[in-house]
Amino acid sequence: MHYSNRWGGSFDIQHDSHADDVQSSNMAIDKAALLREQLDETQQGWLLGPRDVKKDKYIDLWIVVCKKEMVKWVVYSLLIAFVVIGVPIVVAKMIPTHKEPVLLPDEYTVALRLALEFFNAQKSGRLPKNNGVPWRGNSGLQDGSELSDVIGGLVGGYYDSGNNIKFHYPMAFSMTLLSWSAVEYGPKYEAIGEYDHVRDIIKWGVDYLLRTFNSSASTINKMYCQVGVAQRDSNNPDDEYCWQRPEDMNYPRPVLTSTSAPDLGSEVAAALAAASLVFTEEDTAYSTKLVKAAKTAYQFATESGQQAPYSSGNQQIARFYNSTGYWDEFIWASAWLFYATGNYTYLSRATDPRVYHNANASFLKRPDSRVFSWDNKLPAAQLLLSRIRVFLNPGYPYEDMLSEFHANTDINMCSYLRQFNVFNWTKGGLAQLNRGRPRSLQYAANAAFLASLYADYMNASRVPGWYCGPNYFNSSTLRNFAASQINYILGANPGNMSYLVGYGHRYPKHVRHRGASTPNNGRRYSCTGGRTWRDSKAANPNVITGAMVGGPDKYDRFFDERKNGNYTEPTLAGNAGLVAALVSLTSSSGVGVDRNTIFSAVPSLHSNKPPPPSNWNP
Repeated sequence: MHYSNRWGGSFDIQHDSHADDVQSSNMAIDKAALLREQLDETQQGWLLGPRDVKKDKYIDLWIVVCKKEMVKWVVYSLLIAFVVIGVPIVVAKMIPTHKEPVLLPDEYTVALRLALEFFNAQKSGRLPKNNGVPWRGNSGLQDGSELSDVIGGLVGGYYDSGNNIKFHYPMAFSMTLLSWSAVEYGPKYEAIGEYDHVRDIIKWGVDYLLRTFNSSASTINKMYCQVGVAQRDSNNPDDEYCWQRPEDMNYPRPVLTSTSAPDLGSEVAAALAAASLVFTEEDTAYSTKLVKAAKTAYQFATESGQQAPYSSGNQQIARFYNSTGYWDEFIWASAWLFYATGNYTYLSRATDPRVYHNANASFLKRPDSRVFSWDNKLPAAQLLLSRIRVFLNPGYPYEDMLSEFHANTDINMCSYLRQFNVFNWTKGGLAQLNRGRPRSLQYAANAAFLASLYADYMNASRVPGWYCGPNYFNSSTLRNFAASQINYILGANPGNMSYLVGYGHRYPKHVRHRGASTPNNGRRYSCTGGRTWRDSKAANPNVITGAMVGGPDKYDRFFDERKNGNYTEPTLAGNAGLVAALVSLTSSSGVGVDRNTIFSAVPSLHSNKPPPPSNWNP
């Protein structure tokens, strides 16, 4: 396939081949002349003999008779050999031996390994023996047991944060984000020995998502969206009123259902499609199963009757994960299904100007269109589709929209730069991408991932930088931004506090988390009995290693208090963004982005004509 530079301009380095040829020719002539001169002298010596013949002296060495000059030559040679070879050997033997130091992984790799452990601590269901979190056990084994259409109920998946609710919307987003990082940086995960681990984490999540709808059917009319509820100021046992370890839960855990879920359905479709690329080589049957289920979820999301966000009118959802739109999820899911299937119909939908117009329009009332989060996939979808333009260049009829996505990605990256004042920054250097609201670290981690990944796209396509208006910036500018945000999270902040539990010498000890704060001492604490540990001033008895907490406020202040979740509560989506950013930044393996794996299912445009536009009306 012919590739062209979609960034503009040529970056080839020209060489003067003629000058090189002349120089090589001259060198060849000089060598030939020297060799001929040497041969001529040798021939003269053999034919004419020495002009000045001296009488040789001989020495009797009992067995043989040698010339005296030859004996001197041998003795001198032995002395020289001893000085040149023997002395260094003797000196080396006298110097104490030591092994070469082993190259240690960089700090991002260390942090990445910790951040992955958080997902083990959040697992629900019957845990594997190698889960590695000693204070966690089996839990939620009765979740969804009352459902007649789900064999085995809704057992498994992940608890979202410090409570014991399973929110399927951010869970699906987390699996999509982790799968994206694994597809882009699979060789990095392999090099640092975490590839199997991240795949196990992804599989645990997508296996559960397959249970949230009839994934074996071709069409569905509902999707389960949440297990467990938390009523505000409730006096009834639920996930708000009770403070219990997941293993001790004995209160009702209702299952919430959505019959209209364009956002949730699209995100589930994206998660399954992205995960299929992670397993495409190692487990083809499983990958195929995920693709089939992704198509079913996508059809439910995009082709249902009257559309409404999955959280619409339901305060049990909206209080925590209220969806503000779904057009961005349409683009996001369409892009992932294109990568997973190679079907250009999905690319046609992802690049439909009407869908993009609706996605932009949904953000007109909010200033957050450039902030990647569990609620807004638009910046990530633009980057994901720019990848197609950069590396494949499909041309007409996709070029117009792909070029617009690419241009908007450039603008998104410009908005991250401090000199343009798009967002406020704390004095300590944290970008306030959520406009000063609490729990800011997850947004900084997501932006760091996008910036670092875009820089890797530039490097892989041999493009040195991009423009922000008339200003040109090297790709290293994005890498520096990403590193600054992750470094802040890891402790380079005014409080010298690592917001990743277990990393560094100073990190939060009072993480808001029911399982971490309640002792695993063989006792079962009641619904209200666990409040003793919630209200305790002591540090958590269980260290929830790898959890990234909510983080400081807009003044760089952080209060390590269990009761204040804005500071100390971790989330599944927050850690997924951190993992993605960390693997993009780690340099332990010495490799960059994987250019080709994501295109494994995509046929060449030159051998397969794209299908005609579908009759789908957004």
